[in-house]
Amino acid sequence: MNLPDVITHYYSRSDRPFQNLSDLKPKELAETLEKLNQRRADNPNYKRVFGKRYMDFRRKTEMRLRSLFEERGGKPERQSPHYFVLGECAWFSGLYPDPETVTLDWRSLPNEALSFTYPDSFVSMRFGPDYGLPADPLEPYHERVFFMDELADVVAEHGLPDGNPDDAYGGYHTRRFEKYIEVQVWTDDPVARFLDDDLQAISAPK
Repeated sequence: MNLPDVITHYYSRSDRPFQNLSDLKPKELAETLEKLNQRRADNPNYKRVFGKRYMDFRRKTEMRLRSLFEERGGKPERQSPHYFVLGECAWFSGLYPDPETVTLDWRSLPNEALSFTYPDSFVSMRFGPDYGLPADPLEPYHERVFFMDELADVVAEHGLPDGNPDDAYGGYHTRRFEKYIEVQVWTDDPVARFLDDDLQAISAPK
């Protein structure tokens, strides 16, 4: 099977790429989440869901993700990663009415600063039931963090998720979710040109 040689970061064209909610101070985070939720209320074509306990769920997931990465010898430079998907994903593109992307060739990036989960890390780290979400059936790739040089073996064993868009996105976070392989970039270096603090826009998570 031919593996995608790029990873893709999806975001709304009205935002900036790589604006990570986990990097925000409490006041800024609260204001940003309010803007994101109001935007979705005003325009249902924005389909990302940010519930009241979203950030607790996210932080718990990221702590476990980073811990597992470090236990395996990873060298993260950030507390939380920049998020990508392997190749392209029509499902992720469908979250926004105006999707935009940044792509990188993952083969040119340092292996010790990249990890991946199969599928999304929220699913793989399995804290969903703590937040009232149904538990997906446990798979052998869940609760694990992989290095990119393991990608060929993982895909050979489990295949690539189809990544097809949903007919209806409502309640997507409550359904079984195996849409993509998520790639975590634990350094700012590959995306530094996008991290201009002078640019003005609301934060776009993941």
